Order: sequence, then structure tokens, then C-alpha cells
Amino acid sequence: MKKTILILSSYEPFLPSLPPIHTLSLDEPDKEEVLGWKEGDPFPLRKAQVIALWNGQSHILSIDLDKGRVTAHEIHHGSGYPTVSMNDLTVAIQVALSYKESNDSVVQKGVSLSDLSCITPSPGWYGPEEEGRRVIKVQCYSGQDTPNYYMRPIEGITVTVDIDKREVVKFSNIGRGIPVPKADNTEYRYKGQEHRPLKMKPVKPISIEQPEGPSFSIEDDHIVKWANWEFHLKADQRAGMVISRVKVSDPETGIPRSVMYKGFVSELFVPYMDPDEGWYFQVIYGCRHAYYMDGIFVSSNGKPFVQPNMICVFERYAGDISWRHSEIPAFGYAIREARPKVALVTRMAASVGNYDYIFDWNFKLMVSLSGMLMMKGTVHQNTDHISSQEEMTGPLVSQNVIGVVHDHFVTYHLDMDFDDTNNTFIKVNFVKKETLPGTSPRKSYLKDLRETAKTEKDAQIKLKLYEPSEFHVTNPSRRSRNRGIENKDISMVQNGVPSRTMPRRFPCNANCVIKF
Repeated sequence: MKKTILILSSYEPFLPSLPPIHTLSLDEPDKEEVLGWKEGDPFPLRKAQVIALWNGQSHILSIDLDKGRVTAHEIHHGSGYPTVSMNDLTVAIQVALSYKESNDSVVQKGVSLSDLSCITPSPGWYGPEEEGRRVIKVQCYSGQDTPNYYMRPIEGITVTVDIDKREVVKFSNIGRGIPVPKADNTEYRYKGQEHRPLKMKPVKPISIEQPEGPSFSIEDDHIVKWANWEFHLKADQRAGMVISRVKVSDPETGIPRSVMYKGFVSELFVPYMDPDEGWYFQVIYGCRHAYYMDGIFVSSNGKPFVQPNMICVFERYAGDISWRHSEIPAFGYAIREARPKVALVTRMAASVGNYDYIFDWNFKLMVSLSGMLMMKGTVHQNTDHISSQEEMTGPLVSQNVIGVVHDHFVTYHLDMDFDDTNNTFIKVNFVKKETLPGTSPRKSYLKDLRETAKTEKDAQIKLKLYEPSEFHVTNPSRRSRNRGIENKDISMVQNGVPSRTMPRRFPCNANCVIKF
């Protein structure tokens, strides 16, 4: 990382000063080159990729770290800009807090400027008047007498800031007459509940121990080995946790077999369903033995920083059963066996605005959701004040606050390689079949119809609640004893499809599970 910045500091087109760096990462070799590499072969050229913003344009550079020079430099002329940096967000909030008209409106609502907590809900432009500019909207809350300022929105005040020009381009105040919700009963922390004990029996502590230590090991800081599984784990500045080169050793032969080339969360989409001036743009794009992995990233000024304990690896046992069976002793003996379910978990928690997303990989991809609701202020204090439900964009959850209806969509990039790259996507639809008259006492049954996708359009899925389906990724070139097709697949419980020729992307909403 330091070497990359040193090379860019002397790069003539950027002299005399280094432009703001938005992304700096290793430029990975092509997949074919990686799969063809064997231990003992020379390493591919070490390259870095940099995305910088310079003179209002997005610059994409490739840097040869061995030769110490820039080998490719492209200016992006299409739509969009680089990822918004923490420095950009800080600038936007500072500009908004120095805008007099906004400050006057806040004071008129009875809020002290020293109690303001401001956020930047969603970057990007909406409408032709904002197009082609790096703009972001700023909204504020009152943090007076509460640790949860999301419960005290200063409704209707929105400041749109041009980040590059560091100026306000639009001010909106449609919240006149909407009070700032009270701070009563907004304390959610345990220590804040001591003055009002709850009428419930406390849960006693539970302890899970591993007296012989963990069953997993970490080699070269990134290679995780557990049971017959092995994979590479790293932290990425944009994707967060990236798992790649997943292999499982055949229990009969001991030969490693590929499962997945690479997997990570590629997109997060949280649309709020409210067309109001201050809401239409609300879209968020975000005692056990454990091993913690740091993330090393770069700030906009090119200096590296460490995100400590970003990823955690641990074994989990929650009392679940992996397998069990018992037989009725009809012949004088009984068979009873139960095997505990122990899972290796790699976890990353990401705070995105008011929500906290917990991403767990244990070869069941699970997304859990925690955090705070983002509230909308309203004049209504109770449901009796609501004259028509048509005006509501969500339930009234407390006095003067509405929980706006929204959803959470998480898109996974899953590049599956079962045994090799020759994989096929199969849609399995369960359809009702009626029996022929006189053939069976049953009138109907479910039958699975398997359809192999030959094109990306064939693989497009639209789930229907009353038409159950499964989705499989198989390797048609591998045979098993009984099916003719290798008995390894991926079954999904949410919509999303992979492609045979392009990286697979699986969208699912919060708390979805993708089972391997």
C-alpha cells in the first residue's frame, strides 16, 4: 500500500499533489491464471488498482508494483462516481452545519445546535438538476436526553450539498408544524433500565468451553482450515469479507475438491417507501476460542489505516442436532444415535447508518439485522389522531414518529466451481400432477420438473409464493453412484440466479439463508 502511494506521488499527470484516493486494492490476476498456478510456479506480477478523483473525473489506474510504475491509466466517462469516502461525508456535514437557513430552522423547532446529530442517508443524484454532480443530502436529529437520536428526527429539513464545490445547492423545509418527538422511553441500553426493573425472571449465564482448543487453524494469516474444509479469507475495503478458493477434501479419497472460487456481498439495497420530499431519496447502499482479522485500508489522502478486529472466525455450538435417529425395538434391540452440530463461522458486522448487518458464513450464508429504526416525524401522537390510513407510509410506533415501510435486499456474488468450472444451473419447479383414474387411491401428488438454463435469460427467476421451487448448481461432468450427476449442489431459499459464463449473483433480503 505504501509502495503504491509512493509511485503515485511521483506520477507526472498528478503532480504536484496526490489526488483523493477512493479505492486502493491488489489487482487480482485473471481467474484462469489463478486456477492454473501450482505451488512452486513463479508468482504472477504484483499489481495494484487505484480509483482516484481528479479534476471532477474518475481515474482508474493499474500499477506494476515490481517495476514501480503506472502501466494503465483510464478516465471513466460513463455514469457514476467513485465510492463516497469518509472525508466526503465529513465535508458534507460540515457544509450543512454552517448553512444559516438550516440552523435557523432547527432553532425554531426548539433544538440547540449543540445537540444536533447529522447523517448522510444516501449519496447520488435524483432528477436532471442534480445530474452530473457529486451531491449528497444531509438530515439531522436531536440527541438531547437520548442515546438513540434516530427516535428524535427533525422532520422535513433536508440540505443538499455539492461535495466538490463544498456548497449547499438546495435547502428544503417541509416539516413546519411537525414537532420533534420527545426523548421519553428512548433509552435502550441495559444500564439505563436499572431505574425501572422489568417484571421478568432474569436468564442465568451460560458457558460454552473448548478445553482442547479450537478445531480450526489459520495459516499465512488468511488460509482457514477446519475439518475437511479449506478456504482463503480476506478483508476488502468495499465488499467487506471475501471468501475464495473454497475446497473440501473427499472423505473417501482425501483429495481436495473445489466448491467455490469466490464469494462476497456485492450490493446492499434498502429502499424506503415514502414519496415525501424528505424521504423519496432514502436508499441505503451497507468465552470461546476466536481468531480476529484486521483490515488494512487507505484513506482519501493515501495514508493506510487499520480497521481492527474486522472479521472473526470461531466455532459455534448452540445445542442443535446435526443428525439423529432412533429405531423402535421391534426385534429386541434399539438403535439411538445423535450427533451434535458444530459449525465454523466467519463473521463480519457492518454498521450502515441506523442498521447493523451481521454477515455469517458457515456454508449457510446468513444475514441478520439489528440496530435502530429510521423514524419519520409526524404530527400524530396516537392512532386516534389519524383520519385516514392512506396518508400513512408506515405504522405509528410511538408519539410523533412513524416507522416507514422498507425492505432490505442483499446481493451475493457467488462464483461456484463444483469440482471445476464446468457448472450448470438448474431450476427445479414442484408442480401438481393428477393421477389417472383407477391407478391410485390418491388424486394428486407433487412432481419435480428440472429445467437446465442454457442462457442467462433462461436463468432469470421470479418466485411465486404458491409455486414452490429450488435452484441447483451442479457439475454435469462428474458422476455419482446413483444419480449419474455429482451429488453436490447449492439450494437457495430466496430468489437469485447464477450464470454459467459470468460471476453468479444471488439477491436475497434480510435474514435469508443460502444452503450449501
